[in-house]
Amino acid sequence: MDDQHADPVSREVQQRVRDSFERQGLMRLLGARLTHIAAGRVHIVLPASPEVTQQNGYIHAGATSAVADSAGGYAALTLFPQDSDVLTVEYKINLLAPAAGDHIEAIGTVLKSGRTLTISRLEVFAVQGEQRALVAAGQQTLFRIAAIGEGPMKATARILPDGPGPAR
Repeated sequence: MDDQHADPVSREVQQRVRDSFERQGLMRLLGARLTHIAAGRVHIVLPASPEVTQQNGYIHAGATSAVADSAGGYAALTLFPQDSDVLTVEYKINLLAPAAGDHIEAIGTVLKSGRTLTISRLEVFAVQGEQRALVAAGQQTLFRIAAIGEGPMKATARILPDGPGPAR
């Protein structure tokens, strides 16, 4: 599905995705921004800066992976009911080339949306002027949960002897 064929989403869905994205401290810390929201497809851009590079000056794999994970998660959220939220269950990413350029663009595209689990494709491109190069590709599994609410620490969880669960 390319951008010209991605179905638009309602203003409400766009706002829900934007509001959730703005609550992500890591995306804010990295300097990432949402640039495209469509049904089952989200783009996130991360400008190159010294704060997100590794020792050789390339954009760090951790930053690359983080924006890819968020793009796939938000792509899934565009297809979920209003009272839902999303958590990543797992993802795998292959780093194909050094991420060098003015910025990287992560694209999350839903491959299959289910009642509980959703699968997204992850692609990250390094962009320098008009040149685009695929630098990472992956896939993720996402879990649909009930919306928890807004504000810091609303979704605080702690690890219990029998595994993760709600804060007690």
